[in-house]
Amino acid sequence: MKLRLALVDDNPMDRDLATEALDEACPDCEVELFASGQAVLTHLQTGGVLPDVILLDINMPGMNGFEVLRALKADPRLCLIPVVMLTTSGASEDIQQAYTLHASSYVVKAASFSAFLEQVESFIRYWTLNEPALV
Repeated sequence: MKLRLALVDDNPMDRDLATEALDEACPDCEVELFASGQAVLTHLQTGGVLPDVILLDINMPGMNGFEVLRALKADPRLCLIPVVMLTTSGASEDIQQAYTLHASSYVVKAASFSAFLEQVESFIRYWTLNEPALV
C-alpha cells in the first residue's frame, strides 16, 4: 500500500519544493496538493479519498492552518487523520497551539533544500515504519 499524503500550502514555490523532496524521498507516495485550507476541507468533507497524513502550513490567507486543524479534529470522519504542521514558524506559541489542537507533529522547514530533503526522508521513514498497513 502506498503512503497517501495531502500537502496544504498557499505558496506555489513551497508546494513545488515539497513535491520535489517528496518525489525524491518517496517515489511511490501519492501526493495531493491543495492551495488553501478551505480547498482541502471541501475535498475531504465531500467524499475525497482520505490521506494517511496531512502536511499543513500555518500561515495561509483566508483560513490559516490552525483553523483547518480545528475543523479537521471537529469532524468525526476526519479527526483521526494525522496532521503534521509543516511551516517556517518556529515560534513557541505556534508550536504550543498546534499541539493543543492535537497536531501529530510539528516540523519547521529547513532553510536549505538538502536539509529539507533530510526532514522529508525522516518524515517518510517515520510514517511508513509506524503505519503497519503501509509496509
